[in-house]
Amino acid sequence: MTLVQVRAGRVCDQVMAQMEVLISSGEWPVGSKIPPEPELVAALGVGRNTVREAVRALERAGLLEPRRGDGTYVRAETDLGAALRRRTGRSSVLDVLDVRASLERDAAAAAAHRRTEADVRAIGAALDARRAALGAQDRSVFVAADLAFHRAVIAATGNTVLIDLYNGLTEAVQHSVREVDAVDDDPHGFPGHEELAAAVIAGDAEAARAAASVCVDAARAIAVRTGR
Repeated sequence: MTLVQVRAGRVCDQVMAQMEVLISSGEWPVGSKIPPEPELVAALGVGRNTVREAVRALERAGLLEPRRGDGTYVRAETDLGAALRRRTGRSSVLDVLDVRASLERDAAAAAAHRRTEADVRAIGAALDARRAALGAQDRSVFVAADLAFHRAVIAATGNTVLIDLYNGLTEAVQHSVREVDAVDDDPHGFPGHEELAAAVIAGDAEAARAAASVCVDAARAIAVRTGR
């Protein structure tokens, strides 16, 4: 999407709407720095005050985050994601893992029923990437690959509400995986992923549910053992 000049009327709302599309579509991905104010003013054809008002509104909604002396960064894809990040920031790893378990068990079964050929390819590719990341020296590479695999399974449900909910939990999920991975030298200690992919691809809902339980329960056991 390219920013376009807005028409007269509720100008700030139109500016916000364009920015929200850029954020939710991933063109402005979470963690990225948005264009500087002069560039936004020129692209949108509005005044500085309008741009500032729109940016401040998105900051209050939790989608953007100002960093003094550096600029403004994307914090969340949606206002739902922003709210979930604020809430999970006050939660323990175990609480987050319990939520993951509930979501991912049912999502795995739904994915087995609803997956398309495109989903099968995406899950297979994500599993390959996760497998390749097992030996990575940088543990963040493995964490990112592990999360991408789970998101591919969630996406295969075709349930946009569930997808948005899980994406909103992404930051907390990343934290939970990173926390348990930090105390487990062997990432092979997280079993069930191969079985989960195979079950979803085969359309076996019960096997998919069981494999999802194995994935999260292994992480939960490590968190319990280490008191996290």
